[in-house]
Amino acid sequence: MLKRINIDIFKNNISAYAGHYNPTALFDKIKVFARKLGIKSVYGLLILYYATFDKSLPLKDRIMVMAALGYFILPLDILPDALPGGFADDMAAATYVLKHIWSNLSPMTAHKAASRLREWFDNVTDEDLRIPGL
Repeated sequence: MLKRINIDIFKNNISAYAGHYNPTALFDKIKVFARKLGIKSVYGLLILYYATFDKSLPLKDRIMVMAALGYFILPLDILPDALPGGFADDMAAATYVLKHIWSNLSPMTAHKAASRLREWFDNVTDEDLRIPGL
């Protein structure tokens, strides 16, 4: 039920969240919370970041991606990030958008995300690069 509510709130406020998207703020937040998020979550966020440059995605989908990333960056959201499980709403929005755009992504987008992930983490495996449900 909580996931459904969060997705509805996200969908209803897409324009507001997109206004908070900023690549520097995104990378700063990922670096601070990377261990808490987990490697698969970081990989998903990196795919979304590189999707903003993917011309194979329709503009409306790229705006949705920016909104999900803006929601992730936004310090005030449904579940404060400092609380246990505080990233559940952020990751629900990111996962929703990732599933929505997945079939239209170019292979280069995932490749760029995997390359950045390997820069940040040692010993990234093929299993780390598999996102459940996609």
